[in-house]
Amino acid sequence: MNPAMQYERLRPQQIVDRRQACPVAYLPIGTIEWHGPHNPVGLDTLKMHALLCACAEKIGGLVFPPLYYGENREQALMEATASDREQISAAMGLSSANFAAGYMMESVAEQNRNYQKLLLHILHQIKSLGFQVVVIGAGHYPLLDHARAAAALFHQEQARPKMVVWSMSGYELVRGKFTPCGDHAGKWETSLLMHLDPGMQDLSVLPQDRQSRVAGTAMNGVQDSSGEFGRQATEAIVEAVRVWVDDLLKNRDCYQWHGSPMEGPRVP
Repeated sequence: MNPAMQYERLRPQQIVDRRQACPVAYLPIGTIEWHGPHNPVGLDTLKMHALLCACAEKIGGLVFPPLYYGENREQALMEATASDREQISAAMGLSSANFAAGYMMESVAEQNRNYQKLLLHILHQIKSLGFQVVVIGAGHYPLLDHARAAAALFHQEQARPKMVVWSMSGYELVRGKFTPCGDHAGKWETSLLMHLDPGMQDLSVLPQDRQSRVAGTAMNGVQDSSGEFGRQATEAIVEAVRVWVDDLLKNRDCYQWHGSPMEGPRVP
């Protein structure tokens, strides 16, 4: 990843120069979650951080530090809700009680609202730093709902001109162009990280018998994961993001109205 794309690594004048050239901020969000024995537990966030750095390099703008923490730990998490969660906990050397209801001392609703408030706080902070457009990349797919919820609240709270927020996970932008396209710890995610941030996988721990199940892993040809498949997917996603970002910048006035940019540009 190019350090010149990462906000926190730059000196003030470097930030001003890049922001003036392209006033787009990218916010990678994800989680720490089981992604099979062959992947790092930070895959979602590592993947999205590197993907958004690739977007910034191609499109312009700056990538903000990734957010690994704060999401609901009892909902939409492999260790808490997967059918094979007991196997996952055992493989991690943990008690499944660590992911049971009540462990986090707050209700599911409270955890969700806290996370959305955190995202809302970050969006106001990014606007204060002079950006016009924010792309939130949800590496952990369920966080897309929270990103959109926070974006909707942020849209309502702003005075005009409003900073426009668009959220995506990546795979939905290229659905139908790849098989598989979007999965959990399968060929799609594993290949993306192999290309974007290589060297952290160990495919040798996967069973050669493709009928064998691996806890918390999409068995969709994951043994065939490759950096080349990841490269093709990355390039397609970056191009799809470029089309969106170009429209958000050129037609920013159309994104100032109710519901924007959930449904695309609206004519005032």
